Amino acid sequence: MSTNIFSTIFIFQILLTFIIPSTSAVGSPINIWPKPRSFTWTTTPHATLLSPSFTITSPSHPYLTPSVNRYHSQIQTTQYKPLLIPPLNLTTSFPLQTLTITITDITAPLSHGVNESYTLTIPSNTTAATLAAATPWGVMRGLESFSQLVWGNPARVAAGLVITDWPMFEHRGVLLDTSRNYFGVEDLLRLIGAMSANKLNVFHWHITDSQSFPLVLKSEPELAATGSYGPDMQYSAEDVKRVVEFGLEHGVRIIPEIDMPGHTGSWAEAYPEIVACANMFWWPAGAPWEERLAAEPGTGHLNPLIPKTYDVVKNVVKETTTLFPDSFYHGGADEVVPGCWKADPTIQKYLASNGTLSQVLEIFINNTNPYILSLNRTAVYWEDVILDSEIKINPSILPPETTVMQTWNGGPNNTKRLVSAGYRTIVSSSDFYYLDCGHGDFTGNNSAYDQHPDFEQKKGGSWCGPFKSWQLIYNYDITFGLTEEEAKLVLGGEVALWSEQSDSRVLDSRIWPRASAMGEALWSGNRDETGKKRYVDATDRLNEWVNRMVSRGVKAEPIQPLWCIRNPGMCNTYNPIF
Repeated sequence: MSTNIFSTIFIFQILLTFIIPSTSAVGSPINIWPKPRSFTWTTTPHATLLSPSFTITSPSHPYLTPSVNRYHSQIQTTQYKPLLIPPLNLTTSFPLQTLTITITDITAPLSHGVNESYTLTIPSNTTAATLAAATPWGVMRGLESFSQLVWGNPARVAAGLVITDWPMFEHRGVLLDTSRNYFGVEDLLRLIGAMSANKLNVFHWHITDSQSFPLVLKSEPELAATGSYGPDMQYSAEDVKRVVEFGLEHGVRIIPEIDMPGHTGSWAEAYPEIVACANMFWWPAGAPWEERLAAEPGTGHLNPLIPKTYDVVKNVVKETTTLFPDSFYHGGADEVVPGCWKADPTIQKYLASNGTLSQVLEIFINNTNPYILSLNRTAVYWEDVILDSEIKINPSILPPETTVMQTWNGGPNNTKRLVSAGYRTIVSSSDFYYLDCGHGDFTGNNSAYDQHPDFEQKKGGSWCGPFKSWQLIYNYDITFGLTEEEAKLVLGGEVALWSEQSDSRVLDSRIWPRASAMGEALWSGNRDETGKKRYVDATDRLNEWVNRMVSRGVKAEPIQPLWCIRNPGMCNTYNPIF
């Protein structure tokens, strides 16, 4: 082709840029959750039919290929019915025939910090769309966005657009406690699938606690045999493999947490000799709170002064890391209660010899942390291990280079304390991200409720009340009050569902759509292009997203009456209601 022809084409493309300017997707007639970082209409917004023979072409990959097949089936068969039909003119002359996927680094493993960016292009007047990503995991994010642009029967898809997208935070997760109440494997898979749809990428599996030890380990079979709620409430190695593989097929990492040395009462059925204050009443009648033996019913702490403790612990850690390939291993270390260790004769003798409880904890960390690191894992701990007011270690024992901290107390203040000490930090502030809050207290015979009807209810009997609404979660800025350098150490956040009052029957509604709110805030932020909080926009889009999640089998709870959706803007307020 001659130089003159190339020049003519180049000039023509420049002219098109001025003749057909790109249009921002602010106030777009169709939206995606979480909102993409960049969504541009290249022509007047419209839709085109999806061909009955529509195909997705992708490089072969052990985890991406099942994902592609799943999305292809979903797109072809769902026939999603929106709450409000997108006001997009339908063009029928160019049904979309293909979505072609290209990947820069197809061998990139699913790990912390992996590139999840993608560019989705659905042109006008053509039958081919493209999805380009750096990694297979970015493709999965792009496929989800594409799927949310499809609706109706016959199926149609928004066209004449380009989406360029990537996350603000690398760690976006959900913690689920499966010890206090058991959740079946199907529940976990449904959760992971919904997480992937919300572009959340970490399932923090708090597997064990004082109440039960449901993880079956070949090296320590008695822990689950005696410490679980029964053989039908255990997770076998095959169960774990299924969860891990399902996570990989959905771009969700699975991080295990075996909490210790506190929260280990369930170990006592198999090894009573290594557990202090096991099976004792958690808070003796008439005793002050400071003399409790546990943070809640279910006592028991591992005894760091008993050598056998470490034989069992190392077996547990080694086999757990074998079952879970992720590079992060959560070691717990929260809520070590002084009363429990003080009740143990061995530890009493140590304290009588001028030892301290903080030194007892240091003995445990010094004996276990190097072993976790030797297994090529990054150790994650709850903030208590260095921030607790009574029992804490010298931070020099846990260098920031090999340690990640997770904060749950003190809101932005504790985040500041951790990052200012140089630690990479995951934010799970109970003031904003605890999904179990606001449902009262689960203890029986609680005299706090024996009150006159006009008493001040305060937090409603829930230690972390009130209920954390999706708006409260969406509003939270996890880097609030941090310097630019400190903010770089915040890896992201996790909403947490502790299961004292949750099980399979309420799992979906407890988590969704509140976790969706965090998902968008951590993916693309909670402000619009002008810097304003996008509550109205988010409310309208979240209503639609809840409806789509429900159509996919996730029993998310509604956030508004249907009347509000049918009458846009009529349920808004310009005055604060709290």
